[in-house]
Amino acid sequence: MTSASPPWFAERVPLGRSRVTVSRIGLGTAPLAGLFSAVGDEQATATLDAAWAAGVRYFDTAPHYGAGLAERRLGSFLAGTGRPRAEFTVSTKVGRLLVPGDAALGDEAFHGERGLVRVRDYSAEGVYRSLAESLERSGLEAFDTVLIHDPDDHWEDAVTGAYPALARLRDQGAVRAIGAGMNQTAMLTRFVTETDLDCVLVAGRYSLLDRSAADVLLPLCAEREVGVLVGGVFNSGILADPSPGATYDYAPAPDEVLRRARSLSERCAARGVPLAAAALQFPLRHPAVTGVVLGARSPLEVTENIAHATAEIPAQLWAELDALAGARP
Repeated sequence: MTSASPPWFAERVPLGRSRVTVSRIGLGTAPLAGLFSAVGDEQATATLDAAWAAGVRYFDTAPHYGAGLAERRLGSFLAGTGRPRAEFTVSTKVGRLLVPGDAALGDEAFHGERGLVRVRDYSAEGVYRSLAESLERSGLEAFDTVLIHDPDDHWEDAVTGAYPALARLRDQGAVRAIGAGMNQTAMLTRFVTETDLDCVLVAGRYSLLDRSAADVLLPLCAEREVGVLVGGVFNSGILADPSPGATYDYAPAPDEVLRRARSLSERCAARGVPLAAAALQFPLRHPAVTGVVLGARSPLEVTENIAHATAEIPAQLWAELDALAGARP
């Protein structure tokens, strides 16, 4: 008797030319660290359990998420019985150190650990310290992938400090892949052009509402065999539910964006497809995209994401959505 094949989204695929493999759908842990609203320990564990049971084997985290809370919760879960280290992949990030301080001065978007604040540090020393502290928080012996996190206003420090430090760690075998994760395409394109990254995580810039990553970044990554992970497929929520008060890029959606999202939703509804299903599957149509990273704060959200990932979407709907965007996929 043979075992059933895993669902397509659980397939492990190479991350660019690196030695790392990831499942087509990964779990982002920011919501589990209290992004926008608090999440208790039991709910966080149940959410991770649901993702694991569904076949998700790639998990993305960062010190920024809940001031270390996401790394702690993820590490505790992965240390549980029956989860061999070779069966899962974990990425974390560098660029923000956690230091004691007034929580009121921290990131108000997170309801995470108290008494810690984030300090930007893209130096080599900051990278080594950040990674050491992440290993201690998570209890993991190593991370598979480490990303430079949001260096928008810190290009020089990131390219002369953080990147060489990560490259040395990769050469030494301490990490297997290195990259950068950002909410923009211009600097990611510059990283791919001027350094030797294995992957990028681009958030919010390759979605049904914003296809800008397809202009230069994705073709360049394909040419250089750099893996592409896409986050923010719902653009902060509007592509999951374009109702009044919806958020786009972490802020209230402008009227024009809300109008466009509703047009997409109406076209999907006419074909019997949830807008969220089209939003989730859209990035995976591009040959340069390795996988998508989806946040979830409850088992129900995991279940909904899996249902949307496996929904049938007719080719005609893709053609209609592409026509609405006035662009190729």
